[in-house]
Amino acid sequence: MIKTEVLTEYIHRVMSDATVSVTDRTGTMDHLTVRVVSDMFTGKNLLDRHRMIYQALNEPMKDGRIHALELQAETRDGS
Repeated sequence: MIKTEVLTEYIHRVMSDATVSVTDRTGTMDHLTVRVVSDMFTGKNLLDRHRMIYQALNEPMKDGRIHALELQAETRDGS
């Protein structure tokens, strides 16, 4: 289980401009849909964007606080 604020802090360490929204999919706060909007995604394909998010969340993924993620990664202009 991870709190939304903590998850957001992990992402901000890698993408300081990111807007992060988190949806708990199961009521246990370990199966999450995470939407990240950041201009740091500009020019990057979807796989690279997801890698950036997984890199930011490496610690809580490894220690089990996050069990499953569904990711949405966009730039501010919607791409």
